[in-house]
Amino acid sequence: MSEKTERAEESSRARIEKIATTPDWYAPYRISQAVRAGGFVHVSGQAGFEEDGTTVAGGFLEQGRQAFRNVGRVLETAGLTFGDVIKVGIFVRDMTANLPHVITLRGEFLAEPYPADTLIEVVSLARPDWQIEVEAVALDRSAA
Repeated sequence: MSEKTERAEESSRARIEKIATTPDWYAPYRISQAVRAGGFVHVSGQAGFEEDGTTVAGGFLEQGRQAFRNVGRVLETAGLTFGDVIKVGIFVRDMTANLPHVITLRGEFLAEPYPADTLIEVVSLARPDWQIEVEAVALDRSAA
């Protein structure tokens, strides 16, 4: 096989790279905070918790801000920003009460062109005191 063919085969193989902040609060659960693959970074759902694992006080809006900050930390670790985000998934426990807050959070952390978004009401999240969880997919422009 020629060197050119070997390079072409290597570049066509999908590489998956784990991305983790320090501390990696997801490691005990066997979850990657994010993975880089195929020109994208997929950020796992982040809730409103501090680095030590405690849930932030102050209700839905404060938990939402912390969840978005946690997404931002993971993006930063991957060398990206919210400006690279192309898709967001937001999971909330009470849609009726919190839709206005979700819109506020989108305005605080996201900008035009706003990413595609899925907003889902759920019965519960991983911990009973969590009210919101946010996941994201970002375009890794360095891979292009």
